Amino acid sequence: MTLTPLERFGSWLADRPHRPWWITALLLALLCWLSFFHQLGGLGLMDKTEALFVEVAHQMALSGDWVTPRWNGETFFDYPVWGYWMVALSFKLFGSSEWAARLPVALAASAVVVAATVLLVLVAVPTDSVLRRFGRGWLGGVTLALSPAWIGWGRSSTTDMFLASAISLALMGFLLAYCRGTDPWLRRLGYGALPLFCGVAVLAKGPVGLLLPGLVILLFLLSVRELGTQLRQMNLPLMLLLFAGVTAPWYGLATQANGVEFLNHFLGFSNLQRFTSVLYAHPGPWYFYLPWLVVLLFPWSLALPAAIAGTGFWRRPFWPPVEEPVQAFPRFALIALVVVVAFFSAAATKLPGYILPSIPAATLLIALAWMPLAPGAEAVDGARLKGLRIGSWVTFVLFVLLAVAAVLAPSLVATDPAYPRFADSLRQSGIPQVLSLVTAVATLVLLAQLLNRRGDAWLWTPHALLMLGLVAFVVPPLVPLLDRERQLPLRQLAQQAALAKRPGEPLWVVGYKRYSVVYYSGHSAVFIDTIDQARDQFRHQPGSLGLGGGADSVLLFGERDRLAPFQSGAHGGTLLGERGTQQLMRLPASALSTLLQ
Repeated sequence: MTLTPLERFGSWLADRPHRPWWITALLLALLCWLSFFHQLGGLGLMDKTEALFVEVAHQMALSGDWVTPRWNGETFFDYPVWGYWMVALSFKLFGSSEWAARLPVALAASAVVVAATVLLVLVAVPTDSVLRRFGRGWLGGVTLALSPAWIGWGRSSTTDMFLASAISLALMGFLLAYCRGTDPWLRRLGYGALPLFCGVAVLAKGPVGLLLPGLVILLFLLSVRELGTQLRQMNLPLMLLLFAGVTAPWYGLATQANGVEFLNHFLGFSNLQRFTSVLYAHPGPWYFYLPWLVVLLFPWSLALPAAIAGTGFWRRPFWPPVEEPVQAFPRFALIALVVVVAFFSAAATKLPGYILPSIPAATLLIALAWMPLAPGAEAVDGARLKGLRIGSWVTFVLFVLLAVAAVLAPSLVATDPAYPRFADSLRQSGIPQVLSLVTAVATLVLLAQLLNRRGDAWLWTPHALLMLGLVAFVVPPLVPLLDRERQLPLRQLAQQAALAKRPGEPLWVVGYKRYSVVYYSGHSAVFIDTIDQARDQFRHQPGSLGLGGGADSVLLFGERDRLAPFQSGAHGGTLLGERGTQQLMRLPASALSTLLQ
């Protein structure tokens, strides 16, 4: 009997016990390097959130105060300390740079990719072949590592990835302990990871780091009718002790050092108020996250409806007890996805990054739709396959539109007045053509598989091919281009401001809040939206403008049109530097006072 190439590969893989693990390690190393580490430091810090977050960690590293976060000369309690610690430690080890600032989030994103892959391998049913067991794990890792959300936030130093990775690792720890409860070592490992990473999540974002995993696990155990059984298997006192050991020291020290100010701002403003009212002008309707879920998971997202339907959540009796724990894996992933999206949909303040903890659950669901995790499930069932094929046809249409949009990309970005040369630079780089070619290849492969029913089991490969092409051939040249055209001018002008700044002279950033100016200039700044806002603050809070230090001039940093009102009439000003549409000027304090009265 002649073996197919895939069967020969499976036989070779199973020939030695360690061989599939070595292949897995090599695959994950290449995948994570392309998705998260390649050109990691090639782009300057992005305004606003990343630049603010990194500067807080930068100040922590410079001051040596690892308890109280500070930003722009003031205490900053919007977020707890875990992310700041990681970035500050990276600065201590490797020096201050964009690469060092983003290294911790890249490692956090990679850790979840590795954990998802290993989890799918470890919980496989005994009847699975080595190839199927590891192939499912590889698919889970590929789906997560090549999702836009995980790539984007895995390259941006903000608190979102620290929270999402910690919550995901905590839930994966529980799932490992539940599915492999007969293995004492794996059960202890899983139940140790659960409180450990819940503690990290609480240090990364606050109570939500415990609330979300707790809700997911509670609803899941109720659905399988095993709440009491599983609670008895857990060593709850030891788990609580581990959780408290991770979280209590910093919260205690921060309260001791800052008292009521810390408790009021962190618990009242950053948690309760963020959930119950709209902060920082980020509202959204109840369905805000549904289209974002499609975007953040594209192109995998079109398989999500079939993956969700494959759990059979609507059948009666409603989610009955399972015969084998591994059969409940898709149910757990679905509950995690729904809980995270529903929780943040209920919040008044909405941002796309808030639902990042749902992405690993969604990608696991999608991977299991292609390679079911159940005894005897060697192929996708007919109903689920039909849903996956429908999703693939929709994906095909979107791929065609994406290929056309790639060619038109320079024209689409030519309308941005802040970066007038970017469209021409993008056109000359050849990146749109490369993107169009990558998309066209993935589109043709997908079409060939849709027309040939024998390729149904591999309909996911064009999705991986597209995303792999993007991270391998589009992102590497795009990063330095973006930096040269958009970030470098800001960075150079901020560094010029640092050289030009006189002792005691305030630095005003006018217009868009470019928090990166604080990091790159090394000085605190006053952020002003318009001249009318400056007039209002001058009348009611003159000290907030930094004019009380006896300085005879003020540095102004901003876009040309935003600085024009400050140069009107006889008030004048001295232009010190200009990069693109950004300007740096000095205005006499007496002229500024007259202008603001």
